[in-house]
Amino acid sequence: MDVILLGPPGSGKGTQAQKMAERYHIPQISTGDILRGAVKERSPLGVEAKAYMDQGRLVPDEVVVGIVRDRVKAPDCNGGFILDGFPRTLTQAEALDATLQEMKRGIDHVVSIEVGNEELIKRLTGRRTCRTCGAMYHLIFNPPTKEGICDTCGGELYQRDDDQEETIRARLQVYGEQTAPLIAYYRKRGLLRTINGVGAIEKIFGEIVQAVGK
Repeated sequence: MDVILLGPPGSGKGTQAQKMAERYHIPQISTGDILRGAVKERSPLGVEAKAYMDQGRLVPDEVVVGIVRDRVKAPDCNGGFILDGFPRTLTQAEALDATLQEMKRGIDHVVSIEVGNEELIKRLTGRRTCRTCGAMYHLIFNPPTKEGICDTCGGELYQRDDDQEETIRARLQVYGEQTAPLIAYYRKRGLLRTINGVGAIEKIFGEIVQAVGK
């Protein structure tokens, strides 16, 4: 089963992708994780990507498409995959279609997780990350025991540049302009499954499973 998860920043698609990977025993492919790893390593790609990410802009298609193309051709994707954060533009979607056609396969389901902008801003501005171990917290939903300190390793918690409100609003605008048209693209092909992304994680996951099949 080849699945795409769509949703704006903070919609919870990463969490749901992990749960799907565990249930269906297929890999989660998160371009966000790949790009953040490159940023942390300060590779040439990472430096280039960080400049875009800090401004809430999308990393150029040619960079992301190349990463994903190699990944879906890996042996562990033979039984299917879950794309989390890709495609984000129609150009990327068309490039993905071309790659899968070469492999004589295609997307089975596109799950769109929908959440309103103000809820997304509340979720994202409250996120904090440990500088040492990378553990994630939220000031409202999952606060650390001691303010500013990681429960796991005692490291300093900080707010990522892309979790600040000004950047978040820019990211949501980019999503609306460049990524949301994908919803119409996949709806026209009969692949779209729309899910309400507000509520308990397990409830949302249950709706996804019902939508794509058990």
